[in-house]
Amino acid sequence: MNDVDAAIAAAFHDEWGRVVATLIRTTGDWDLAEDCAQDAFAQAVRSWPRDGIPRRPGAWLTTVARNRALDRLRRGSTEAAKLRQVAALQPGGGGPPAGGGDGGDGGEFPDDRLRLIFTCCHPALPLDARVALTLRTLAGLTTAEIARAFLVPEPTMAKRLVRAKHKIRNAGIPYQVPPPHLLPQRTTGVLAVLYLLFNEGYAASAGENLIRENLCVEAIRLARALTELMPGEREASSLLALMLLQHSRRLARVDGAGDLVTLEEQDRTRWDRTEIGEALGALQAIPPDTPPGPYQVQAAIAACHATAASPAATDWATIARLYALLAGLVPSPVVELNRAVAVAMADGPAAGLNLLDALGSGELAGYYLLPATRADLLRRLGRRDGAAASYREALALAPSDAERRYLTRRLAEVTATP
Repeated sequence: MNDVDAAIAAAFHDEWGRVVATLIRTTGDWDLAEDCAQDAFAQAVRSWPRDGIPRRPGAWLTTVARNRALDRLRRGSTEAAKLRQVAALQPGGGGPPAGGGDGGDGGEFPDDRLRLIFTCCHPALPLDARVALTLRTLAGLTTAEIARAFLVPEPTMAKRLVRAKHKIRNAGIPYQVPPPHLLPQRTTGVLAVLYLLFNEGYAASAGENLIRENLCVEAIRLARALTELMPGEREASSLLALMLLQHSRRLARVDGAGDLVTLEEQDRTRWDRTEIGEALGALQAIPPDTPPGPYQVQAAIAACHATAASPAATDWATIARLYALLAGLVPSPVVELNRAVAVAMADGPAAGLNLLDALGSGELAGYYLLPATRADLLRRLGRRDGAAASYREALALAPSDAERRYLTRRLAEVTATP
């Protein structure tokens, strides 16, 4: 990749969301904003090799995209609303400043991007639409890429995106950061969308591969942007730290054949120490003046693993206490399941199994990690027949090929002749 290609790729990575957000603010037209942003990057491919890389690529791209939008609106400006949009895009009309080359003022970009994040993640939209719209408008993924990531046909994803945009327009969903009294609950929703996106990449819900690296990377990138835009939001910083700590183990989570490697068996020299250091720094920078939120507690749990030199050195007692704290903040059978694992590691598999028995199935019916956990604890207790039955149950429910292969190996171990 030459310098110009690298600059264009970096500009797309850094500026796509900013350019789209600015055009949505000035035109109110999501499709027009995306089309003109694409035109601007296409123009960069043609112009930058000839004219050189602009001093401020983001401002250059915004100016070109704004001019494309202005041209298109002028050609179709038969309605008063369109004429108002044209006026907003004119120099001094409320849009980005005019000028070629490096002109433009990036000062409003962060606010525009923050508006876009909150609009994409508005609670009036279905959750799957929030995730898809966030990937499309903020990360710049194509419809085909989003469809592949979530294993649905491209026409299905295209309809999902169209419906989301229509919902924003028809329901009058405001393109703005919520007022202060709504900000806490809306921020929680934004963080939930980003974490859902990360988890879909970190442990795919279906398909051949356990990890979808591109989704993890995009979720981390969006979380970074959110922490830059909301530097005082401790749970945003905590979520970024949590993602980084989990992502730091990506190279050790599967072997060369693509098979799952458990945390206990991972080669810790392959963990990304740069990401771990960044995450620990973010957690240490959070003021200890208020009780921790759910993401901060989860990040603290991940930090216990990240800072343990070996599986035997892991502070499982602290992890069990943190899961108990998390269960009080976010009552969830999945949290209780994880607490049972931590208690089993701290106090022995029998103690963990007692918690599983008390938990029952209930909301976890059909969740493969419940029988998989039970199987592992029974295996550790030497109860091979019970472990085998639970491994078979988990195997029938496992969502990915990598997880099924892992469970098959474990089942073979407990059914082999001693």
